Amino acid sequence: MRAPLLALVVIAGFVAGPAAEAGPVSDQFKDDLTRVLKVVEDSEGKPAEVRRAAIRAAAEPVFDWREMAARSLATHWNARTEEERTEFVRLFSDLIERAYVTKVERYTGEPVRFVGERTEGNLAVVQTRFVTTKGQEIPMDYRLISRGERWRVYDVIIEGVSLVGNYRTQFDRVIRTSSYPDLVARLKNPTPNAPTPASPRPRQP
Repeated sequence: MRAPLLALVVIAGFVAGPAAEAGPVSDQFKDDLTRVLKVVEDSEGKPAEVRRAAIRAAAEPVFDWREMAARSLATHWNARTEEERTEFVRLFSDLIERAYVTKVERYTGEPVRFVGERTEGNLAVVQTRFVTTKGQEIPMDYRLISRGERWRVYDVIIEGVSLVGNYRTQFDRVIRTSSYPDLVARLKNPTPNAPTPASPRPRQP
């Protein structure tokens, strides 16, 4: 399984196969992703900047960027001012966009099976299986948090590898070996052609 294809479905855009154990969280999640996929299809052929802006706008309600950013900083989040937190959320969402939105554009219709969901209070997990063109099924779990009347994604687990956990490890390393301002500077000025730090490295079949 190629990492770019896995990264593609981290953000959005896939066709849902029949669910074995549908539930209200899964139903909303499928509706959200179907809407994003429609934007991907409808924006095909438009200028790249216009298309990416449309995809990001469609994906915005699906993800809780503040929750993702806070969990990625972990204990370092508590030390930040509200102004710093607002800036970091923006930089974090920009990082995700740079890493994945171009891969969303390459989606070619590989199916995903919804296999179940678990809820506990205001948290939920939607369990899926991404089906490759060779028929291999890759486990992907989406962690969601309830915000008002909506469930929003705050982490994605691919074959046991957490998107947020990967960023947390790397952000913590930078802060401890250098400083928080250095991390912010790196996010503002990413190295060209640098590998995506949180791209999972799946096992080879």
